[in-house]
Amino acid sequence: MNNKEIGEIRRRVRRDRSNMTAIYGCYVNDNKEIITQFQRSTGIMPENEAEKYFGLLKRSLSGTIGKNLIDITFRTAQVASSAEHKLLMDLRQTRLKEEQLRMEFYKKVIDTVDLQGSYLILIGCDSYDVPFKSKDDQTQADASGEVYQYLLCAICPVKQTKPALHYIPESKEFCDGGMMNVVSAPELGFLFPAFDDRATNIYNALYYTRSPKENHDPFVEAVFNVPIPKPAEEQKKTFQALLTTTLEDDCSMDLVQTVHDRICQRIELHKESRVPEPLLVGKEDVKEALAECGVSEEHLAKFSVDYDSAFGFEAQLHPKNIIDEKKFQIQTPDVSIKVAPNRTDLIETRVIGGVKYIMICAEEDVEVNGVSIHIAEKDTAAV
Repeated sequence: MNNKEIGEIRRRVRRDRSNMTAIYGCYVNDNKEIITQFQRSTGIMPENEAEKYFGLLKRSLSGTIGKNLIDITFRTAQVASSAEHKLLMDLRQTRLKEEQLRMEFYKKVIDTVDLQGSYLILIGCDSYDVPFKSKDDQTQADASGEVYQYLLCAICPVKQTKPALHYIPESKEFCDGGMMNVVSAPELGFLFPAFDDRATNIYNALYYTRSPKENHDPFVEAVFNVPIPKPAEEQKKTFQALLTTTLEDDCSMDLVQTVHDRICQRIELHKESRVPEPLLVGKEDVKEALAECGVSEEHLAKFSVDYDSAFGFEAQLHPKNIIDEKKFQIQTPDVSIKVAPNRTDLIETRVIGGVKYIMICAEEDVEVNGVSIHIAEKDTAAV
């Protein structure tokens, strides 16, 4: 799914726009015991309560594609005959009305999710008459050839607040309110089936994880039974280690700058093109930048093999998972330097008198601890 398709579904997740007649829930304590189950009719909910329920479900469609929102692709054999896909299809077909199916799903979640505390499972089912969209991107609401029926799930930690004083208007006093169990934003969730090309795709789902450091692999395996990419944070660390270990002495400041700049340029060009599909980069894109820096054929070959080993054969990665387009940082054990990504040309490395230096061009507006300083001619070093 791309950002436009995700946005189209997100805009539906409101009581006044969706056909989600009920929201189902299951409250689980830190001992993995079900405290309560419930079914709330969205039609009779108070407005502020409905807004909060729908808001939690909507949050499972938020974040960055590839980092928080990850495409799940089922194998053909799974769609034809697998217990995990059948359960999702049955939940969807029955619009969650069968308690036995809901209990089977809840059990999968409880057996695999570890949030170090209690949590709430929320799930709803909506049917969307997809309006026809012409080639000039104009929507015709009265022309619909597709009904997209989908499940939307959010798994939300429940956290206990600290006792605090609060104001009671009736008595005009501040009193101790005691502790409360408050539902937090979702930690994980999913949309099934996917909404690809503005149509139902039962071969895919869209998985949500709040943290780029954690993919909750046991949950994904139990509910979808498909491999999932490494968490975004782990992809970045793996990529950084890959450059370090495979390139050895070829791994210079210029090389890292070039790789970073080339990927940033691709991100910027993709933004300008307004292509809805997410941008992906592969090992050949990185190798092209490495070759430009004069990396040896031996090291290029090793990089190719190690890349496939680390990420999967010919894997395509979301560029924002492997670099930070908004930051370029240089570190030593005692010094940290942050550079605007579009001004990496201000930094270079040199060896002067046998000593290695990081050189920073500082022609104007230099501050130290917030104080503007002047670099005098007498500070000129003898080179």
